[in-house]
Amino acid sequence: MNLIVNPTGQAFWNNTSYRCALGRGGVSPRKEEGDGITPAGMFELRRVFFRPDRVKAPPTSLPVTALRPTDGWCDHPEHKSYNEHVMLPFDGHHETLWRDDYIYDLIVVVGHNDQPVVRGKGSAVFIHIAAPNYRETEGCIAFSKTHLLQILDQWSTGSKLEIRPYCTNGG
Repeated sequence: MNLIVNPTGQAFWNNTSYRCALGRGGVSPRKEEGDGITPAGMFELRRVFFRPDRVKAPPTSLPVTALRPTDGWCDHPEHKSYNEHVMLPFDGHHETLWRDDYIYDLIVVVGHNDQPVVRGKGSAVFIHIAAPNYRETEGCIAFSKTHLLQILDQWSTGSKLEIRPYCTNGG
């Protein structure tokens, strides 16, 4: 069973439709660093990070790690740690994963541009909690906390994330 995401912000999982937020640049198979595009394609989910002072570890078949205030993600294309989890302080440009808002209270790492990493082809593509009114992301996919927890709970080892650059009527 795959999680199918359409460019309209509608996702299908386990015979259920969910609303989601996508990148401000739309959906495309051509992803570049900083373009705000959600990458189209078929991806594995690598792991889940959760903020332990705000949420419990979610039940899921994916590896689960508690976030720390020193967790970051390198988004500097010329750095040797590009598109990797890093510890702060860090000498390259990065995203801080421990945020004041709640959108990174649950982070699912999408296996985009990681095997192998190609410099400049996009980093820090996550599934996370949606901002109010499902505001556009910087290239990630965002669900309500409730829906993200449901998806993680039902995720199986054979499941994939399928981000489609065109619309369909479900999975």
